[in-house]
Amino acid sequence: MNRLAPLVLAMAAASALPAFGQVPDNVARIEVLPGWRDAGGRHHGALDIQLAPGWKTYWRAPGEGGIPPLFNWSGSKNLAALDVSFPVPSVLIQNGMRSFGYEDRVMFPFTVTPEKAGDDVILSGQIELGVCYDICIPVSVSLSALLPADASRPDPRIKAAFSDKPATADEAGLDPMGCRIEPIADGMRVTATLGMAPMGGDEVAVMEHPDPTIWVSEATLTRDGNRVDIVAEMVPPAAKPFLLARDSVRVTVLAGGGAVEITGCQ
Repeated sequence: MNRLAPLVLAMAAASALPAFGQVPDNVARIEVLPGWRDAGGRHHGALDIQLAPGWKTYWRAPGEGGIPPLFNWSGSKNLAALDVSFPVPSVLIQNGMRSFGYEDRVMFPFTVTPEKAGDDVILSGQIELGVCYDICIPVSVSLSALLPADASRPDPRIKAAFSDKPATADEAGLDPMGCRIEPIADGMRVTATLGMAPMGGDEVAVMEHPDPTIWVSEATLTRDGNRVDIVAEMVPPAAKPFLLARDSVRVTVLAGGGAVEITGCQ
């Protein structure tokens, strides 16, 4: 058996792993690229999602019109941690709503920390994502995939996917982000301020909170020279003001196919 062959996702109802996992109406096919184990014992792989023409799927912060991908690896073996990296998304407008996602094809690279670095990792769990055209279909896919410990050759496709990510504040040469936090009737309003030269093209901002139960409004971005102000509101399930940690605020500015991501504010 060639353990380096592509390992693939299967629908929950399937009794065996097919060549590709097919989501409803064949709008996408999803393949696990098993990747390689690095010298430090971490394993690098990717989820390769190929979409039918005209269909799209979404970024971690999908906006008002999208469905975020969710990952549950609870059935895995020899898995201490798994971190998914999201490539820079496109700004999508549909039915007057702005969302953030990917058309045609996207690769989500991931890094696995095994419990025992010298042993194989078996991924087993559930992936939920939305695929959309004129309507959106929530898709739940079961997976079972082997990540062999003896795989040592880097996959250039996965390396390219890891490089397609927002620049950090340090990489962009930015000073620390400032923010003003004020209570509103049902939550908090955050105004983040950046010193950043124009990125070129139409600039769009996204503000996030790590707690998925906290609703975050669509952000507004205004620019005055090299000063950028980004405003969004955060509403918790209790719909009242709450203690908002400044280091939990994450802002991403997108323009011209690139992005800069800043976490934490002063």
